[in-house]
Amino acid sequence: MKHTLRQVFRSGKFVFGFCIFAAILLVVTIYPLIIPDSPLAIIGQGTFFPPGIYVNVYDSLSSPPYTLNLDEAAAKRIASRLNEEDRTAIQEWLVAAGLPEAEIDPADTRKLLDQWLNNYDPKKNIPGMTNARRNYFIRLNNSLQGLLSTEGAIIAVRNPETASLEEKSAVNQSDYVNINQVANVRLLPLGTDNFGRDVLTELVKATAVSLQIGMVAGLIATLIGLTFGLLAGYVGGLVDDFITFLTNLFIVIPTFVLLILISFSIGQEQRGAFVIATVIGLTAWPWTARAVRSQVISLRNRDHVNLSKLSGHSLFHIILTDILPYIASYVVMALILQISSGILTEAGLSIIGLGPKTTEVPTLGLMMNWAMIYQAQILGKWWAYLPVLVTIALITFSMNLMNTGLDQVFNPALRE
Repeated sequence: MKHTLRQVFRSGKFVFGFCIFAAILLVVTIYPLIIPDSPLAIIGQGTFFPPGIYVNVYDSLSSPPYTLNLDEAAAKRIASRLNEEDRTAIQEWLVAAGLPEAEIDPADTRKLLDQWLNNYDPKKNIPGMTNARRNYFIRLNNSLQGLLSTEGAIIAVRNPETASLEEKSAVNQSDYVNINQVANVRLLPLGTDNFGRDVLTELVKATAVSLQIGMVAGLIATLIGLTFGLLAGYVGGLVDDFITFLTNLFIVIPTFVLLILISFSIGQEQRGAFVIATVIGLTAWPWTARAVRSQVISLRNRDHVNLSKLSGHSLFHIILTDILPYIASYVVMALILQISSGILTEAGLSIIGLGPKTTEVPTLGLMMNWAMIYQAQILGKWWAYLPVLVTIALITFSMNLMNTGLDQVFNPALRE
């Protein structure tokens, strides 16, 4: 056993894949201990907040201000609210409104904004402009108001006696607060999803659930395939014919179509993570059974097996002690592939809305489903789907790399 493990961990491919998979397991284990937030808790009243550090505005006003004279501050403020698309749109409106195109320079921010503020009229009818485009210009105009102003913002409170607003303080454009002195700060490295939930917390939990689904599905499929393969290969005869017929029947029927029919018939409320894993496992065993059967057929007439027969050992004793140890390495490789396949299958089912029910726990497939429903890929909200794709790719890549490494160790034809 020690010699086998030593050989396995000398394989560069296996070690590299194992390190990636172990890192994923460490993250999904340690992260919930540090941040025990519910993965489905709605923390953002809106959709697709971009990644970043979020500071409570109310608390930042009560934090001690510091004056910093930064020359690039105004330029950054303008750039954050006036991108290249907005500059082009302003030029488009001004030209359509009758201003000569030669007088408009989108790169000259001050001149462009002056032209916009002096000429824009929301009531002006531009020929060929759609209502959606008109609303876009209205929103743009509202966001540009006061952008070039050098004055600070006044904070006023309502006087309960006179019902009028009275100046309490002012926030200058050169005022800054130390983020460590603000009471409420929230780091969202991957922003929020379409429901306003922390994507990172959701992703970690979804990865753990998907790994559990893959593990359960892989174990069920491997156990069924191993049992059928051992019996068909060693017993032979009618048992072999029946198992082969059953295996071929499952292979002929497209597995994913069968999964769709079964998942749909179960119903949304009964489709928990364990149920989906079980369904996947019950439909994924045929290839393992066929491969194990072919391995057992090549072993059943070996000398040590015949000697065990002559010694009067039972069928199960021969299978467990004289055949199974010789195909154990292949069974482990089959299990790894089944786990990887189970994760991918669950993702495929969830994307089309037939995965686990959405109110219990997130999975990687469900996160992809939510992102697609709310068109994250069209809106450019990459943080809602790209981390999920990368996580799925890393899991499957690491497991296939481990499988390749094991194959090189245990298959003499592939040894260098």
